[in-house]
Amino acid sequence: EVQLVESGGGLVQPGGSLRLSCAASGFTFSSYAMSWVRQAPGKGLEWVSAINNAGGSTGYADSVKGRFTISRDNAKNTLYLQMNSLKPDDTAVYYCAKGMGGSWSGGGDYWGQGTQVTVSS
Repeated sequence: EVQLVESGGGLVQPGGSLRLSCAASGFTFSSYAMSWVRQAPGKGLEWVSAINNAGGSTGYADSVKGRFTISRDNAKNTLYLQMNSLKPDDTAVYYCAKGMGGSWSGGGDYWGQGTQVTVSS
């Protein structure tokens, strides 16, 4: 059974940092691209970042480019999102999603339950 469990969310002041983690199980983690997607209150899903299966290729939404860094540890079956210089607009539930191949092509087939990130003073 595929499981994705996010952690690391919380309340942080503007300008602060958080590191999200996504622990994966039930599939060969190193064979699949992974992604982070978020949903702000009252808004639709927004793709944030993706990484290929080997970790050598990454992509970011313009809204987070230069502030967020996606990474993965295939030995630990874990996906990360380092978020720096956080803004109130980054407030959202953050989900990790499993890709359907080694490169991210959109539309993950499994999602975690999400972790809440709130940026507020």
